[in-house]
Amino acid sequence: MAGQGTPATALLAKRKVAHSTHPYDVSPDTPNYGALVAAALGVPPERVFKTLVTVVDGGLAVAVVPVTGELDLKALAAAVGGKRATLADRAAAERATGYVRGGISPLGQRKRLPTVLDSSALDFPTIYVSAGRRGLQLQLTPADLVALTGARTAPLAAG
Repeated sequence: MAGQGTPATALLAKRKVAHSTHPYDVSPDTPNYGALVAAALGVPPERVFKTLVTVVDGGLAVAVVPVTGELDLKALAAAVGGKRATLADRAAAERATGYVRGGISPLGQRKRLPTVLDSSALDFPTIYVSAGRRGLQLQLTPADLVALTGARTAPLAAG
């Protein structure tokens, strides 16, 4: 698909990882954004994951959690061997990843950050994550996402 290339899709192509891209049209400022993206894609919301940049004990880390839940910051801190986690501010997240809010992909980030994928992802043959820009999702296997990001898996979702 010409014109849809992002660092994330370039990485997948370079590594020859099976994936598909799925465009959608949902405003990033819409309440229940993740649920609406899942509905636009026609997939259960449990299979659509958001990428959150966090600060754990002063260092950046990435959490990939279902759009249907909230991130349990204590669980994330424990998963990366830290004590305290907070969400990173938007500018820091965009600077570290090279992506804009609403389009941050766990793949192809400017800096490779410690990444934790919510273990619920392992329940599905494929999951959806941002392709690196608003309006485009990637579908790939959880195992490929783990391999490409060096992620560990842990229960991160609350509620």
